[in-house]
Amino acid sequence: VTAALRSPGGLRNPAARAAVMTAAAGAAWGYHNHNGGWWWRHPHGGFGWVGPVFWPYAYYDLYDYAWWGDDYDPYFWDYGYNDIYTGLFGPYDYDALSGYADYLPGRAGPRPPVTSRSGAPYQANALADMCGSDTRDIAGFPIEQFRSAIQPNAEQSAALDDLASASQKASETILNSCPKDVPLTAPSRLASMQQRLQAMRDAVGILQPALEKFYGLLSDDQKAKVTALAANRQRTGRETASGNGSCNTAQAAAIAWPGDVIERDVKPTDAQRASLDALRDAATKAEDALKSSCPPTDARTPPARLAAVEARLDSMLQAIGTVRPALDTFYNALSDEQKAAFDAVGPERDGSRTAMAASDDESPRSHHRRRHHHGPNIGGMIFRMMGL
Repeated sequence: VTAALRSPGGLRNPAARAAVMTAAAGAAWGYHNHNGGWWWRHPHGGFGWVGPVFWPYAYYDLYDYAWWGDDYDPYFWDYGYNDIYTGLFGPYDYDALSGYADYLPGRAGPRPPVTSRSGAPYQANALADMCGSDTRDIAGFPIEQFRSAIQPNAEQSAALDDLASASQKASETILNSCPKDVPLTAPSRLASMQQRLQAMRDAVGILQPALEKFYGLLSDDQKAKVTALAANRQRTGRETASGNGSCNTAQAAAIAWPGDVIERDVKPTDAQRASLDALRDAATKAEDALKSSCPPTDARTPPARLAAVEARLDSMLQAIGTVRPALDTFYNALSDEQKAAFDAVGPERDGSRTAMAASDDESPRSHHRRRHHHGPNIGGMIFRMMGL
C-alpha cells in the first residue's frame, strides 16, 4: 500500500489499487464483521464505496479497461447493482464517516490521524487520490506507449496529441465529481453516486471522438501493434487478477433485501409500506436491468471497449434513475426517528463497530452501547438537524 501511494505510477497496478482501497475501507473499523469480511466488497477485491467516496479510482478503472481490456483490469465490471444496494444501506455509521470527513478534497480544517485496523497510520491524502488528485498520471501514461509502438506520421501524431488533451480533460471531469461533503443518508448517497456516474459518462463523451479519430488513422499493422500492447498488459494482469471480469457476481445472500430489519426497526405504517414495496420493486427492476449489461466478448479494440464502457455507464445511470424516485418518496414519508432507523440498517447489516466505538471495548459505556445498538442513531439525527 505504501509503495503504491508513494511510487510514481504505482497506482497503475489494479491489484495495488484494490489493496489501497481495502486499507482505506477498513481504516474506520475496529474489526471485520462476524463473517470475517465485508458484504459490500467486490468479487475481485476493492470496494464500490470507501467511506463517502463512490467508485474510488474511477478514472483508472475506466482507462484500464478501455486501453487494455478486462483480463488486465477486471474491476470496472465489478461495479453494478451491489453498489446501488450499498448506496441504499450504507455500511458506515455516523462515527465511521466522521473519521473520513476531513480527508475529502477541498475540505478545510484539521486533519486528525486515521489508522488502519493494524494501527498503522493511513495516508491523509488517500481519499483525494481515489478521486483523482493527479489526473496527469493516468491520462498520459498510454500515450507515449502508443507513440513508441506505432511510430506515427505527422497526422497521426497530431491526433495522438489531441487524444492526450481529451484524456486530460476527461480525467479532470471525473475528479470534479468527488464529493465535498459526507453523504449521510440513502438519498444523498444515491445522489452522489449518480453525480459520479454522470461525470464518468461525460468523460467517455470527451474521449470517444479523439480516440476514434486517432484509431481510424492507423494502418492495419499499427492497429496490430496496439493490440499487442494490450496483450502484453493482459499477461501482466493475469498475475494479479482473480479471473475475467465478473458481471454482477456478488452473492445473492450478501445483498438480500433486509425486509425483516426494516420492519422491526423502521416499523413502517400501511401507507409507508406501500412506498417501501415500490422501492423494493424499483431495486429489483434495476438489478434485473444490470444483469443484462455485461462485458462484450468481442470488444478487442480500444474504441470498442470504450463503447462498452459507455453502454455500461448508461445502464447504471438508468438503474439509478429507476431507484432514486422511489427512494425519495419512501424516505420523505418517514419521521425523523424512522429515518434514523433506516439509516442504521447498513451498519447493522455489516455487524461491525467503528474503531472509535471499539476503542473503549472494556468500559461499561461500550457494553451499554452494544446492548442498545438497534436504537436510533442520535449522532446522525443531530448531524441531519444541523444540515437543515
